[in-house]
Amino acid sequence: MIQPDFSIMTKSELRAYVIAHPDDQTAFYAFVDRFTAEASPETFDIPNSTAEIEAVDRLIWQKIEQLKAG
Repeated sequence: MIQPDFSIMTKSELRAYVIAHPDDQTAFYAFVDRFTAEASPETFDIPNSTAEIEAVDRLIWQKIEQLKAG
């Protein structure tokens, strides 16, 4: 079998390929590398109180709404 060129696949195509070919480790690593490279390097501490959890929840919902609007 000829190995597809994962670098030219869109994210959706690569994801679909990985799902359709769960034993293809090369595809899986290409998938992880692609999405890791695009991930934000920013990290956050774990919320320590109910107020912090609620604040994080609000921020998540704000981001979701921004993504829906954009």
